[in-house]
Amino acid sequence: MVLASGNLGKIREIQAMLENWQIAPQSAFAVPEADETGTTFIENAIIKARQAAHYCQLPSIADDSGLIVDALNGAPGVISARYAGVGASDQANVDKLLATMAAVPEGQRSARFICVMVYLRHADDPFPLIAQGVWEGCILPYCQGENGFGYDPIFWLPEQNCTSAQLPADLKNALSHRGQALRQLVAAIKNQATA
Repeated sequence: MVLASGNLGKIREIQAMLENWQIAPQSAFAVPEADETGTTFIENAIIKARQAAHYCQLPSIADDSGLIVDALNGAPGVISARYAGVGASDQANVDKLLATMAAVPEGQRSARFICVMVYLRHADDPFPLIAQGVWEGCILPYCQGENGFGYDPIFWLPEQNCTSAQLPADLKNALSHRGQALRQLVAAIKNQATA
């Protein structure tokens, strides 16, 4: 099975959660990055999964995920990874978000990470398996923590009393939007295989 992602942070997290599965990142097959032209996480995940399955002639898993900030009408949303521009660093995206939210008061900084994961048996699979995870939190006005990637240093988890970037990797995988979606997807794949 091929993992349709070039994001090293996502690859590490997904491979850690699928340690008993034979899975390789699309970079092992020289698959080019897909053009994420969808307007939703579901569309982009399907685009990425189809491209990887097509190039590799293998079943594929893809995810599309991002940060939804209520005060910004859902931005950065599907462009979370390129919020500060195509090829922007994680820090540039975080800096832009913090600047954009500078005047937003503490009680109005609610946000959530969304992850949509898709499994395709082959490139022309008309019935992709789709799973979704949601992780609620809020946006801090400054960075805190060294773990994770992306917006993790500013994503505050009230129930944990820390940011996502301060969680150990195993706890983050247990709680996160990506962990939720991946567990749902694995269950759906297993159900499909026994049907």
